Amino acid sequence: MRIFLAINPPEEVRRRVWEATASLREASPGVAWVPEPKIHLTLKFLGETPDAGIPDLIESMTAMARTHAAPMVHLSTVGAFPNFRRPRVIWMGIEPEPRLELLHHDVELACDALGHELEGRPYRPHLTLGRVRHPLGADDLAPLRSAAKRIRFTDEFQARSIDVVQTTPGPGGSKYTMIASASMKGI
Repeated sequence: MRIFLAINPPEEVRRRVWEATASLREASPGVAWVPEPKIHLTLKFLGETPDAGIPDLIESMTAMARTHAAPMVHLSTVGAFPNFRRPRVIWMGIEPEPRLELLHHDVELACDALGHELEGRPYRPHLTLGRVRHPLGADDLAPLRSAAKRIRFTDEFQARSIDVVQTTPGPGGSKYTMIASASMKGI
């Protein structure tokens, strides 16, 4: 199974993000935009994971989540990786939050203990809004950059759980299936 670990925003937050970023989708219809119900904060992408390893992963995430107070996730700014001159991923940024950083660190360590490779890059928490499948020309980039600059959006939500999600590629885009949800301490 292809697995990732995520924090899923509440439906109403997803809806507000979707509405606030409508101008991006209108400016660049050629970008592969993430549908509203699939907007999430990735903690770790594990990729192909043997079925036999899933129970240990769930047990590990459940035990670890219980030790973490639920962090607040503060949304703001729209950006692109690596940048808006050569965008590959369009995202909604997340303000630095020590509890979220610690949670990510502990997720990495727990996954490492289960044999999953440690991420070599610094953690840059974000909600992926869209992926650029083919390089955009200057005529396509200008409206996208302009739309991104005009977005003034902030919101917040409390992360309530670490979700273990299976992703199954398909012709209409990947299908996400929640395998388990590990509640944070006090939730």
